[in-house]
Amino acid sequence: MPGLAASLVLIVVGVGVIWKGSEYFDRSAERLSRHYGLPVAVHGAVVVAVGSSFPEISSVVISTVVHDEFSLGVGAIVGSAIFNLLVIPALSAIFSDELEATRSLVLKDAQFYVISVLVLFIVFALGATYVPGGTNSAAILTPSLAILPLATYGIYLFLHQQDASDHVAEATTDVRPAREWGILLIALLVIAVGVEGLIRAALSLGAIFGSPSFLWGITVIAAGTSLPDTFVSVRAAKNDDSVTSLTNVLGSNTFNLLVAIPIGVILAGSATINFLAAIPTMGFLAFATLVFIVFTRTDLELTDLEAYGFLGLYLLFLVWMVLESVGIIETVRGI
Repeated sequence: MPGLAASLVLIVVGVGVIWKGSEYFDRSAERLSRHYGLPVAVHGAVVVAVGSSFPEISSVVISTVVHDEFSLGVGAIVGSAIFNLLVIPALSAIFSDELEATRSLVLKDAQFYVISVLVLFIVFALGATYVPGGTNSAAILTPSLAILPLATYGIYLFLHQQDASDHVAEATTDVRPAREWGILLIALLVIAVGVEGLIRAALSLGAIFGSPSFLWGITVIAAGTSLPDTFVSVRAAKNDDSVTSLTNVLGSNTFNLLVAIPIGVILAGSATINFLAAIPTMGFLAFATLVFIVFTRTDLELTDLEAYGFLGLYLLFLVWMVLESVGIIETVRGI
């Protein structure tokens, strides 16, 4: 298979480009948050989460607009959300002394993230049952349906704005905002280039193995685009900043589900998603969410043993997807 080696090289290069871009973005975002006096929770849940989610939103936009593969972008979003919930907190706990949660994080950010999963599920269900052309196996997503998750994210921003308004900022450090904004924008452009490489590699692998693009989106692209979140959260955890580490995960997932997918729908005008494939994987995402909430709420920390349990659950998910794609098991009919 002459294209296999080239695809693997493209994946490695794309991941490296995304990693480098995420490093520069993280530094600039942190300096800008200090300059504007944002609370730590807002920095993690909004500023860092939105920026580190740029690879995911790029995957939806590029796969939809450039490659006409909306399902590839959706697979990347759902797979990235699962990766973020299971792998990133696990690595953050393993590479730090301890990963502590707070009641505010569990009660506010985690619960709102559960709402975002529910809202996206409702949008898929509406697209399958109430939009002309929708069926039990295909959901037709329209710009009018995209308004619901976008409005929900607006409420999420409003809640964090209320927290920021009550925050008393410390003295700002010597930061040149114009320079940092410039670096941040260049970093986002670099990340987009790396995402395009991952998408091309995924499409090539799909053609080589004769497998659906949804599979490669939910595995290869999902893991590759989650690297910025991984870098930010592990780095924060090693610096004893568990709040940023965990709020980044939840905030990033909330942004991905409520903003990235709707933007792809709006840019495409309308999009069709395989309902049979989406619902079981969304179900696993909901299960992973419950596991995350229960484990982080227990004693408000994530132990190494629980972290390895997270990694084992993610490995189980990958095995499930591979077995589905090669036809050994058929629990997900739509794949």
